[in-house]
Amino acid sequence: MSQKPKKVIIIGGGITGLSTAYFLQEAFKKEKQAIELLLFEASPRLGGKITSERVDDFVIEGGPDSFITQKKGGMALVKTLGLTDRLVQTHPVNKAVYILSRGKLVPMPQGFNLMVPSRIVPFALSPLISWPGKIRMGMDLFIPKRTETTDESIASFVRRRLGQEAVELFADPILAGIFAGDAEKLSIKASFLQFAMLEQKYGSLIKGMLQRQKGAKKQGTASPAWSLFVTMKDGLSSIIDELKNRLNQCEIKTGSPVTSISPLQSGYEVCLGDQKYIADALVITTPTYKTADWIAPWNAGLSKSLGEIAYVSTATVSLGFKQKDIKHPLNGFGFVIPRREGSKLMASTWSSTKFPGRAPKDHVLIRVFMGGAHRESILEQDDAGLITTVRKELKDIMGIDAEPVVSRAFRWHKANPQYYVGHLDLVSKIENESKKHPGLFLCGAAYRGVGIPDCIQQGMDTAEKIKNLFQ
Repeated sequence: MSQKPKKVIIIGGGITGLSTAYFLQEAFKKEKQAIELLLFEASPRLGGKITSERVDDFVIEGGPDSFITQKKGGMALVKTLGLTDRLVQTHPVNKAVYILSRGKLVPMPQGFNLMVPSRIVPFALSPLISWPGKIRMGMDLFIPKRTETTDESIASFVRRRLGQEAVELFADPILAGIFAGDAEKLSIKASFLQFAMLEQKYGSLIKGMLQRQKGAKKQGTASPAWSLFVTMKDGLSSIIDELKNRLNQCEIKTGSPVTSISPLQSGYEVCLGDQKYIADALVITTPTYKTADWIAPWNAGLSKSLGEIAYVSTATVSLGFKQKDIKHPLNGFGFVIPRREGSKLMASTWSSTKFPGRAPKDHVLIRVFMGGAHRESILEQDDAGLITTVRKELKDIMGIDAEPVVSRAFRWHKANPQYYVGHLDLVSKIENESKKHPGLFLCGAAYRGVGIPDCIQQGMDTAEKIKNLFQ
């Protein structure tokens, strides 16, 4: 008698859940084994924070607008799906990033890696940093490395190595800005481990950057095949659409919120109201506060740990203009805003400069980020209010007073996980506790990386774990 196919239920139809389903399906196809896959998504659409719209030939991203190529997951999936010819690279020349300083947009010095100078002359000549600030940042060359192995906040790390001005200008708007978080709370090890490793290896961030540059020159490293960030010609949602099309052995149910989960002697029961489904393995990719509610009745400790991961809310507003109405040259990728400037915005991307094909001919597209750990209250406004606020701020910062031809606002309520100090220990605790429940897999942006490649990689890894479990 042939063995019945194993059943896997995946909760969450974002990039993590879809990637898990896809790599599971392909792994079992390769082994010529049957598997039953069922994916539940509470909302009416797939993709989670990845959502793209084409409006009058503007390509508007509601969530992330690109992914990093240095991490393997994103490019690996795109190549597997046969979408490489639809990748779009960043503008090869206009790469400048600006920081709002005393009400004016000032370019970051050339050679800066997020916050660490690797070229002395541009750093010394930059009007962005005061001379006391430059001297304090230069002291990084002489300050001994930290001997404690415990975690610390991004702000604490940067303040210790580079000084308070570096915290305000770089750490808070750029490093913490990626998480829409608070630099005083976010973990350096969970968020930017590479900087902590530079300190430990070289005793100095600046020395570490210079040594890396020397090493690259010695090796004669060829130019990378792809820009650091890439997007898709028709928007990132085309990855979601292709995954959906490829999942021909997975039943997908949108508009299907899970109400409860119960462990069985072997497997799990997943309920959607009075509908019950049984699975041999269960993958949960939802925000941890939702996961915690489902798990609380049968593992209070695990539920408590999941509930300790905080989330913040954000919004993006995209405005399209006629190019002739914009006096600013838009000669860069955009700008970030330190909190000390008192702006209601976090940052802005000049989308039509950063990536070609984002706006129709003779038009430009500008995208703005709002909310986050320090500005969540602004999201109490309705969409019209957010757009009005953005227009006023862009007028003050960039001199734009034209009427937009297109405007779109996207809200992300409690959708940005925060990697607070001690996050990696907390995740290890969650992972160890979840091992008490064979066949239960927790993954997604809340655990080990918030970026698209991170989530895809977690999907790949989870698929491999399930394959090994069933073998």
